[in-house]
Amino acid sequence: MTPDAPRNGAAKLGELTYTRVHRASPALLFDCMTDPAHLRHFWGPAGTTTPVGGIVVDLQPGGVFETTMVSDADGTAYTMRAVYVEVRRPDLLVWSEPDSGMTTTITFTDRGDGTTEVVTHQTNVPEAYRSPQARAGFATSLDRCDAYVASLVGRTR
Repeated sequence: MTPDAPRNGAAKLGELTYTRVHRASPALLFDCMTDPAHLRHFWGPAGTTTPVGGIVVDLQPGGVFETTMVSDADGTAYTMRAVYVEVRRPDLLVWSEPDSGMTTTITFTDRGDGTTEVVTHQTNVPEAYRSPQARAGFATSLDRCDAYVASLVGRTR
């Protein structure tokens, strides 16, 4: 699915919101965002991989969420370290990144028609992550997630 254009980008200074709709259940989408076996297939922008051994998920408030993406071009590693603030399966995930102060909230809303709306809302987003290039990179990660979820439910994009 493509992003919902009016809701993508900066809603307020330092905030970004991305919306996607998937033909999958909230539970499956929640699991995709919290299970390293799933995350490794799409976490990070195009041109990176995230080995399952580079993903730590302690799925509870106060638990660690860490990913290490590796550049396919030169092998440079990029680590994101966060702490779960709220975990409510299958409806809500919230984590905060202590190094940047950024908080990510993901809601999974069953639309009642076999689809789920996934809204990713980020606050205290560092300026570098708000650039058009960074937002485009994030969108490629969402595209990768779209394709992966579609493959799980037996559909092609």
